[in-house]
Amino acid sequence: MQRYFQFEEHNTTYTKEILGGLTTFLAMAYILFVNPSVLEPTGMDLDAVYVATALAAAAGTIIMGVVARYPIGLAPGMGLNAFFTYSVVIGMGIPWETALLGVFISGIIFMIITLVGVREFIINAIPAELKYAVGAGIGLFIAFIGLQNAEIVVESEATLVEIGNLGTPDTLLAIFGILITVILMTLGFKGGIFYGMLLTAAVGVITGVVPTPTAIVGAVPSLEPTFGAAFAPFGEMSLGEIFTLQLMIVVLTFLFVDFFDTAGTLFAVANQAGFTKDNKLPRAKRALFADSSASSLGAVLGTPTTTAYIESASGIAAGARTGFASLVTGALFLVALLFSPLLAVVTESVTAPALIIVGVLMAAALSNIDWKQFEIAVPAFFTIIAMPLTYSIATGIALGFIMYPITMVCKGRAKEVHPVMYVLLVVFVLYFIYLGE
Repeated sequence: MQRYFQFEEHNTTYTKEILGGLTTFLAMAYILFVNPSVLEPTGMDLDAVYVATALAAAAGTIIMGVVARYPIGLAPGMGLNAFFTYSVVIGMGIPWETALLGVFISGIIFMIITLVGVREFIINAIPAELKYAVGAGIGLFIAFIGLQNAEIVVESEATLVEIGNLGTPDTLLAIFGILITVILMTLGFKGGIFYGMLLTAAVGVITGVVPTPTAIVGAVPSLEPTFGAAFAPFGEMSLGEIFTLQLMIVVLTFLFVDFFDTAGTLFAVANQAGFTKDNKLPRAKRALFADSSASSLGAVLGTPTTTAYIESASGIAAGARTGFASLVTGALFLVALLFSPLLAVVTESVTAPALIIVGVLMAAALSNIDWKQFEIAVPAFFTIIAMPLTYSIATGIALGFIMYPITMVCKGRAKEVHPVMYVLLVVFVLYFIYLGE
């Protein structure tokens, strides 16, 4: 075991790896409760989603540890689950089963382009500013959803949105959760988001705002309501009804967001651990393969795209250096299957702070955009602002990808625009035409 994971080369021990794996799990564990909460509006069974989340996270993380030998945790992605719920299922009216099929297809495509080595070509085709804009826009979108779930922001006939009644018990609990999570994160607590949720839920139970759980540990719920549902459309619709332009845009968006989110996370975490050599990541193809295979497996189980988590950096800071730490993290996700009864106390007031804080972390990408170049600032701004205002990640990506070639051509920088961007401009224009019919 030590030889396979190269303990000696990485100057590590079982103690360091176990501690690092545990730290990564605690930093990621919030997704076990937040993912079912985000997916609830789709009509999916919450208990089954909890199980699918835990299994997808366990499988993806273990594959990453064994195949790529990196201490990086994987789980259903924040932002991607919001896109799945609010843009695809609610916004486009696509059944959640068909949306899962889109996730499955995107994972297969990701796997193929990883194996054939097209990764560098695709990364180079999309300008860095738009990649950052997508990440920041998703962060604002997630935070907006969290503010709504907490009823800090509510709808208004006069101004579309306005501040809610901050004196209601649920909203007060959410505000407490935001404050305590911010304090924990500011003080540098590893797993601050998870601990914030635990403290918020505890205060909610004590004050009677959330129901008291009947149990803490229980039998593993049935996965039947979501397992294999991604393939249900084949028995109910024709191929023409399934593979619409809408679904293709969904697949493209899942692929795009997951691809660059994973690549960015992998390199960021690898840099912190000192894995990169000459600005390249050894075994990058294996790591991306682990991510893509986990996405397809997660879709079969019943959850949106599974991706690498930046929270893995906390485990590395605690000493993790090899894939053995990922085995520890994955095993803990399997143990977490027994704690599904706690879903009863994890209400929207409890999960809203996590959404808002994750939004804050993702919005950090704004600093990487060169706002002084107007031809760059315009497409980046449209990408970012459109996501929360239209309630659609796909719309934000589409607007940004349409504006970018236009502003660059007008600026006389047409040669700097990759041909793929012109193709995507046409695709997204046709997408808007299709939506208008």
